[in-house]
Amino acid sequence: MNTIMEYKWIVLFILEVAAWSVTIFMFYARYRMQSDRWFKFSTVVFALTGVIPQVILGVINFIVVKEVDVFTLVIIILLVYGFTLGKKQIKQLDAWAQKKFAMKSDVS
Repeated sequence: MNTIMEYKWIVLFILEVAAWSVTIFMFYARYRMQSDRWFKFSTVVFALTGVIPQVILGVINFIVVKEVDVFTLVIIILLVYGFTLGKKQIKQLDAWAQKKFAMKSDVS
């Protein structure tokens, strides 16, 4: 637990990068690959790299520090963003991905 707390900012950053990478792959799987299996898989991986570890990190940090510090506030802000403004931006990203990754038919 001490190691996690020592590198909590790095862990959070890596998890955020992983979550966004999985999000892009999720759209790729959905629209370009048209694979329901890979889409579902990436949805699970997103949960395991995004929301769940952030909540766990925030709780562990709060238990260790015994107060709401900057790290805990950042996680709270990320979660509130994700459940409010983030939903709108994900819909916009979904529309972009649908156009970007859509299978193009060959027109001769």
